[in-house]
Amino acid sequence: MPTAAPPTNTRQRPWLVPLLCLLAGGLLLGLSSNLAKLAGELELSPLAFLYWSISGAALILLLISALRGNLPPVNGRTLEYYLISAFVGVAGPNLIFFSAIPRIGAGFVALTIALPPLLTYAAALALRLERFQALRAAGVIAALAGTAVLAGHKLSAPDSDRFWVLLTLVGPVLLAVGNIYRTMRWPAGASADSLAPGTLVGAAFMLLGAGLLPGFSLAIPLEHHPALMLIGAQAVVFAGQFLLLFLLQKTGGPVLLSLLGSVGAVVAIPIAVFLQGEAPPDGLFAGAVLIAAGIALLSLGKARAG
Repeated sequence: MPTAAPPTNTRQRPWLVPLLCLLAGGLLLGLSSNLAKLAGELELSPLAFLYWSISGAALILLLISALRGNLPPVNGRTLEYYLISAFVGVAGPNLIFFSAIPRIGAGFVALTIALPPLLTYAAALALRLERFQALRAAGVIAALAGTAVLAGHKLSAPDSDRFWVLLTLVGPVLLAVGNIYRTMRWPAGASADSLAPGTLVGAAFMLLGAGLLPGFSLAIPLEHHPALMLIGAQAVVFAGQFLLLFLLQKTGGPVLLSLLGSVGAVVAIPIAVFLQGEAPPDGLFAGAVLIAAGIALLSLGKARAG
């Protein structure tokens, strides 16, 4: 990794890098949710689409790491890290989300990814990874309240598929566990851009194992060029998304990281509504305002904390 001193502006504004990672990573997350809906329309199974996209993203990041001479470290400690963070942060929640999108819509799934902040913040306080700060606590509560407004409307809708709505809510729990785990077990001396590809490789092997089980398949319709192009696009999005996730984990901590879903929801819903023809979720304006306020309060709290 380069050893040159960071620019003066970065030293004076330590919150700027994590904020930019948060906004860019949330943008890619919101885009990813909508690409998954397109995959369903092209008759790509959620497992196959996720496996090939994750594998492509892992290859992209491995190539970048090799060119930089910064390949993922391989030892007992890092293998544990790759496997556990792959399950709770990549394979498990994304398989749930991608399977749910064709049934309950990309907009709502994007909203549930905004749920981890309160769980992450409570766990971070309990484990003394964060010191209590009223401003940051208010930001987390505001973001969660915005998501709760939207989720409550979805659950109360008469045509709602409640099984998939409730199953989708398991995903944010896994994400919150992943946020805490990656911080607590971050291998000493390892960089974000070396751990990201290692985790994606671990996730790809897990999904490969699932694809070999009876009743599952990783087959893709090779005769459909749009399907291959969509997998390629999702692989690029995943590569950027998970690289930014690890950078944000390192520079911003687990609580700020947990707001990726909130930013993703703000991005994903307009795309789902205006480009994919989904009905706007009830309570969209109130929810979006609360989520935006939460992000602002958390960022301001981090800036004041230095």
